[in-house]
Amino acid sequence: MNRNRERLILFTRFPSPGAVKTRLIPALGAEGAAALHRRLTLRTLGAAQEVAAARGCQLEIHFDGGSESSMRHWLGDGCCFRAQAGAGLGERMAFAFAESFREQSQAVIIIGADCPDLTADNLHRAFDTLASKPAVLGPADDGGYYLIGLTQFLPELFRGIVWGTQTVLTDTLRILAQANVKPDLLETLPDIDRPEDLPAWQRISEAGERDLQRLSIIIPALNEAQQITATLQAARAGNPHEIIVVDGGSTDDTPQLARQAGATVVPAMPGRSRQMNTGAVRATGATILFLHADTLLPSGYATAAIRALSQPNIVAGAFRFRIDQDFRGKSLLEWTTNLRSRWLRLPYGDQAIFLRRSLFEELGGFADMPIMEDYEFVLRLRRLGRIAAVPLSATTSGRRWRRSGLLGTTLIHTLMVAGYHAGVSPQLLAKMRERER
Repeated sequence: MNRNRERLILFTRFPSPGAVKTRLIPALGAEGAAALHRRLTLRTLGAAQEVAAARGCQLEIHFDGGSESSMRHWLGDGCCFRAQAGAGLGERMAFAFAESFREQSQAVIIIGADCPDLTADNLHRAFDTLASKPAVLGPADDGGYYLIGLTQFLPELFRGIVWGTQTVLTDTLRILAQANVKPDLLETLPDIDRPEDLPAWQRISEAGERDLQRLSIIIPALNEAQQITATLQAARAGNPHEIIVVDGGSTDDTPQLARQAGATVVPAMPGRSRQMNTGAVRATGATILFLHADTLLPSGYATAAIRALSQPNIVAGAFRFRIDQDFRGKSLLEWTTNLRSRWLRLPYGDQAIFLRRSLFEELGGFADMPIMEDYEFVLRLRRLGRIAAVPLSATTSGRRWRRSGLLGTTLIHTLMVAGYHAGVSPQLLAKMRERER
């Protein structure tokens, strides 16, 4: 079978509190249920992306709720997004299969986002099965299925079934037998849908956080050819698990230089918040560190970050602030910035913010904002616990201060923060910043 004709479809929803994982709201609350849905979706998407990259198959995300723009901001720009079409789950799956086969796909698999034990190996086996069998199902332990794959459209599979009940798999097998279609069955896996499923999720979640030393560094970049090599050399000195440069459409040599320095380069639409979210979706480490492309990490940064996150009540951390060039007022600026970071727990993005990937996923990543995205994110973190101030200095470029001067840059920054708290829209703040530049 031509793998280019294989299609993998992930069914999920935009994580609006109160609209997802509703059966878990009594146990977790609306926000907690939405946070769990975010993590389950991202876990499943990671397995799907691995399979799509290995097989060269088409990966699509069919979503309900939100918009394509909001889905892309949450899950990155690396997939094809389509709004689900139909009145219920059966109609929506039927439409997805019908469209896929109409577009000349030869093997189509639909998966949900509720099964954290679903792996890339399961998906590979499902596609391999469809090379010789007309159908494959992945049974869920609640009586439904977490995966269905077909080599031809069978509309009767999606009619007359009461979705969300314990008889979904049995009814589906009966319909297949009536159509003289013998499916292959994958291993039975648990869904996370009900309060009694939460202990299984807790075990899976805890296992994923045991190795905080798997550190993923995410660098949003746009035309940073003059800075990126030095930034990556300093980052590689800490032997991180991976370095992901998310390029927002550079017209210089940034992507090529990043690859030469050993980084994985991922394209994305420009915008630091979207680029960082895109990188986080691709990350596989248990700890993630967001690094500006003009900032050098200090020696020993990885050990210091992991040690900080291992302390009780620490939800995130950042390094001391240092500027790479001398100018009048530099020492005062560094002192006041570090004082704010230490006492107010308000580090900024050029101090290299790090945290557990699980917490980043629960929070939904950086907000869809053209400016102040790191400030808004830190405010959310601060409500959850302590933000550690690591006593090692991340050294950032002084180009902002060289361009506008110490007083001008400080004034603009103060106005941005004041405007944000006064309710000025981030879009208007971004326009003000561009005028200053």
